[in-house]
Amino acid sequence: MNSTEAILKERIKELTCLHEVTSIIVNSDYDQLHISLEAIAYCLKKAWQFDKDAEVEIKSGIYRVKTKGFSPLMATIKSEIKVFNKVDGHILVGYPEYKYSKSDFLEEEEVLLDNISLAVSNLLERKQIKDSEEKVKRQMERTDRLHILGEITAGIAHELNTPLANILGFTELLKERISDKEASRDLQKIVDNTIFSREIVKKLMFFACEMPQEMDVIQLNPIIDNVLQLLRPSLKAKKIQLVKSFDTADIQLRADTVQLTQVLFNLIMNAVYYSPEGGKITVEVEGNTKNNKIHIKDEGPGIDPGIGDKIFEPFFTTKPIGDGSGLGLSVVHGIISSHKGSITHRQNQPKGTIFTVNFPKL
Repeated sequence: MNSTEAILKERIKELTCLHEVTSIIVNSDYDQLHISLEAIAYCLKKAWQFDKDAEVEIKSGIYRVKTKGFSPLMATIKSEIKVFNKVDGHILVGYPEYKYSKSDFLEEEEVLLDNISLAVSNLLERKQIKDSEEKVKRQMERTDRLHILGEITAGIAHELNTPLANILGFTELLKERISDKEASRDLQKIVDNTIFSREIVKKLMFFACEMPQEMDVIQLNPIIDNVLQLLRPSLKAKKIQLVKSFDTADIQLRADTVQLTQVLFNLIMNAVYYSPEGGKITVEVEGNTKNNKIHIKDEGPGIDPGIGDKIFEPFFTTKPIGDGSGLGLSVVHGIISSHKGSITHRQNQPKGTIFTVNFPKL
């Protein structure tokens, strides 16, 4: 084959590759993007001058695909993948090092690789935009549900308060009039369960923002110390190691002391509940120019990614029946939101969960 025919053949391979990659991208399923990237890698392999020896790796963010024979010990050329003008990965095309060198790559092949990288970058950008739109949509739907639930729960809480107070009051009167020990024990069970129900009503009222706030400028660190003091018996019972880290002694917030205490108590108590015996819980406080952050880290089983968006919804719980009402984290979320703050969670390493609470600076 003369040189003109060889050059023409290479150009046809490159054009065919561009056409196939464009078709793959157009028909990509954003939920299974690794399949599209793998198909692109094999298209690239066929486009190279020595296609039987060429191997490809595409790496970006959580994605890493490569053709079967790819190895780090290869003579390669590289093109960066940029997502929203930020380097997010690369595409490598290589030949076996013992047989080829970088001089065996054609200039046209480098141009082709840059064009494919640009196309992959655009695909990943569209994926991020789609994910962001879906997240905003879920947040709006969740806000609507919470608003409706807030109105319902406010009504329920008010309706339950009076009969619960009556049950508690009349049971206490009966206890004073009855001397039978077995009957007294039964009446005490009624009292205990009524108090438990009243606490759920309080949580409903917090969730519905029916509890009045008393906002003051307060010191954060002493409140955390007080909560940890309250939880000392629970920490001791599970032999949990507590690590505190306050980057400054003087962090001030505008907050309701009772509600902030409830937030910290719920989050740390959750960490205790899910921690293994002899585990470690870390409470960190950091302040910067914009926010005050509280990190609560545990070494429990972590949060399944499939339920990550649900944990702040009211009545959702992973605890066994009787161990939790499913209102704790929804109340925490509501209180923090009313303080113009935010709460997020992520995986701890090597295991567990980190909750991060952000409160705005004064």
